[in-house]
Amino acid sequence: MTTDTIPRTRPAAVILTAAAEARIAHLMSQAPEGTLGVKLSTPRRGCSGLAYSVDYITEASSFDERIETPGGLFFIDGASVLYLVGSTMDWQEDDFTAGFVFNNPNAKGTCGCGESFTI
Repeated sequence: MTTDTIPRTRPAAVILTAAAEARIAHLMSQAPEGTLGVKLSTPRRGCSGLAYSVDYITEASSFDERIETPGGLFFIDGASVLYLVGSTMDWQEDDFTAGFVFNNPNAKGTCGCGESFTI
């Protein structure tokens, strides 16, 4: 008996909307020299415990999840992946604000200002 294994691609932990991908492309077009990509992490801060942070990086950890977008590389911090699985990341702008917006099915609550969340 032979067992053939078919490699399967694993879905990305976070789904990026077209607007988020366009914003990453814009950020990468203005990135400092030596920038490898943009990285999403969830540091502990804010009233609810965890916050979303998007930053430039010059090197990636081997534990980071890597997503190739048309405008550049996007990374998810390896320690944050479990908090973000199934999330959607969007970029939204209006007359008063602009920023990444997250729809995270793992979040059990958020603070009043929406800057932090709890799992």
